[in-house]
Amino acid sequence: MVCRGEIWLANLNPTKKNNEIGKVRPVVVFQNNELNENKYPTTIVFPLSTSLIDDTEPIRMRVLKREKLERDSDIIITQIRAIDNDRFIEKLGSLSSKEMDKIKELFGEITQ
Repeated sequence: MVCRGEIWLANLNPTKKNNEIGKVRPVVVFQNNELNENKYPTTIVFPLSTSLIDDTEPIRMRVLKREKLERDSDIIITQIRAIDNDRFIEKLGSLSSKEMDKIKELFGEITQ
């Protein structure tokens, strides 16, 4: 079971359009744990990219390498999506509650 704030390696292929992020890449679980614990068949995630772009908030947020996340990465806030739970491959690490609060803040900025 995945939990909110965890970083997982996930298979985001296939994509339907060229502007969607694909490949096998890390994602951050954004969905709340109530749905995660009830075995809901999909999970809301933000993909990560190692193609870093400085000063891009609120559309990106930098996270530093940790645990099994081997490189600094940008969380791409504008690419939120739901994926089937079968797409998760391996847990790579976790974000802090402060980092999750920042993601919620940035997501709020782009959806208002």
